[in-house]
Amino acid sequence: MAADVRSHPLFVRHLLVVLLLVCSARYQNAAVYKPVLIIHGIFDAVTDLDDLQTMIGKAHPGTNVTIIDEYTELFSLYPMWEQVRGFQKTMAPIMQQAKDGVHIICYSQGGLICRGVLESMDDHNVDTFISLSSPLMGQYGDTEYLKYVFPHYLKENLYKVAYTSYGQDISISNYWNDPHHQDLYKENSVFLAVLNNQTAKNDKSKEYKNNFLKLKKLVLIGGPDDGVITPWQSSHFGFYDDNETVVEMKEQEVYQRDYFGLKTMDARGDVTTYEIPGVQHLNWHKNLTVFNDYIEKWLT
Repeated sequence: MAADVRSHPLFVRHLLVVLLLVCSARYQNAAVYKPVLIIHGIFDAVTDLDDLQTMIGKAHPGTNVTIIDEYTELFSLYPMWEQVRGFQKTMAPIMQQAKDGVHIICYSQGGLICRGVLESMDDHNVDTFISLSSPLMGQYGDTEYLKYVFPHYLKENLYKVAYTSYGQDISISNYWNDPHHQDLYKENSVFLAVLNNQTAKNDKSKEYKNNFLKLKKLVLIGGPDDGVITPWQSSHFGFYDDNETVVEMKEQEVYQRDYFGLKTMDARGDVTTYEIPGVQHLNWHKNLTVFNDYIEKWLT
């Protein structure tokens, strides 16, 4: 009777080699996925981002995904710098444990929180910053969010409150960017104007710029059917001029004069923008097509 080939020493040896290669490949695949931190938007609960966390887990099994549980729901109206400090305190230990760096996905108001963390944190190790429909150049529009917080004001008059000391205690006012009152914005904005280095109030402007440039990749996602971010091009660092005509990112003064490093980063080839139609604001982090086609590829 012929001997069972499975008992042959060469077969056993080859089988062991194959098993070792498979195990090694699985280990290496798991190891390449950097931790992902998710920062929520205004009025969100942590559970609102569960779909995004699940999509990442399915696409990249074994990835350490953390939705930062800070300043949720109504607490998201707290002043932006206070929120930045709170988020940074929670994010720092995760960064410290990730020797190869982390990725961050920051949704809506969370994109500005992330800008604050990146620019003010000297030792961050963020590899890729994915900004998911965030008002990166500010907000100027009569949305439901605005009416909820300021029910008695339209966009034309909100500057009267937003650019006061008590107005600046509310997160939305911190990035309210009235194109018709730029002098007041630059004089009184304690957050966005500081991040953009549009004010002399920032005595750490060089440090902020250097810290921002430590970022390896910047991915900007937004679209014309968003319905909340106004103008929607703010998600791509575009914004209105005083005629409420949208001026694209590369024509913005903050870009051309490279106030905080955006032009330098773009010249490096490290800024990617996606204009995605058909997605409403509350669906960006739930849309499987958005994740598969525009997010997943950056999380390796």
